[in-house]
Parts: sequence; structure tokens; C-alpha cells
Amino acid sequence: MELLFATRNAHKATEVRALFAGTDVILKTLDDAGIDVDPPETGDTFVHNALEKAHYVYTLTGLPCIADDSGIEVDALGGAPGVHSKRFSPAETAEANNTLLLKKLDGVKDRSARFRCVLAIVGIGEDATLDGRCEGTIAHSISGTAGFGYDPLFLPTEAPGRSMAQLSMDEKNTISHRGRAFSKLPAFLKSRT
Repeated sequence: MELLFATRNAHKATEVRALFAGTDVILKTLDDAGIDVDPPETGDTFVHNALEKAHYVYTLTGLPCIADDSGIEVDALGGAPGVHSKRFSPAETAEANNTLLLKKLDGVKDRSARFRCVLAIVGIGEDATLDGRCEGTIAHSISGTAGFGYDPLFLPTEAPGRSMAQLSMDEKNTISHRGRAFSKLPAFLKSRT
């Protein structure tokens, strides 16, 4: 089955394509489809944003579409940055976002956090969402070179002593919020065909 993945994020596309290697699911990104606009994200929840992006692209193309919205929630910050993870700092870069997060947590003892992902599916029967999460803590400094975004600061509970950016792609996809949400997709698609 061919699905249009409503993203222009090359890192995210690489991770998700690795999840479906060897399956009959073929993912095309917006860039693959020649769509050079970013879908809107105006909601205050991951569910709203994922559905909004999927609907936008489905309306534009008429093709079955999936979209995710994900981010990091830090307990000491009341769940922030949450849906604003990508736009947490004025510069809106991974480096600036990580620097700001470390600054906001300076001197904070409770550094518990989680990555969350909501995956929306539109154009295959009724709209649906799938979700995934990964619990952990925020480190005091950056470590690792793999991954993207907040990965160098996030210490997943299931990989003691390593940041998400120190895991292999397979390790990350096994425990990550995105891996967990997207791993539910094949069974969902099978139930709809």
C-alpha cells in the first residue's frame, strides 16, 4: 500500500521508512510528491495537529495520508514544550531549543520527561489516530550524534546511561515514541482492507 506521509523532515522520513523496510507499505513524503508547502499546525494538542496536517494534505492530493505530531513533555515545565517543541526557541533550531531547555532546567532536580507521538490516518475509512510514548529524563548536557531534535538530551528509561542520540536506528525505533506509534500502523491498515 502506498501512503503519503505529510512531512518534509528528512530525518523523520528516514526513521519511519526504516520501520517499514521489508513490508508492503510504501511511504512517499511531501518532497517525493512535489509538494513544497508545510501543512499547518495550529492546534494545542498532538491529536489536533496530526489530524490537521493529514487532512490538509489529503484535501490537496486526494491520496491516503498519514501525518504525525510529536514532541517532548518535561514535567518540571508543566508539559512544555509539548506541541511547541519544534518552535520552543525564537531561532527554532535543534541547537537553540536544546540550549533553552537546559537553561530552563538549570538547578531543577526533577528532570522527568517523555517523548510523545500521535499518528493520524486520513483517507482510509474513518479518520483514526495511533499514539506512542517513550519515558525518560533530561540530561544535564548533550551527548551523542545520531537522531535529531532533543535526542542528544533525552535519556530513555529503557536505554540506561545513553541518550536517544547514542542509540542505533533499530534501537531507537524499538523504544521511541514515533516507533511505537508507527509500529501500530500495519495492523491498522490490515484491519481496513
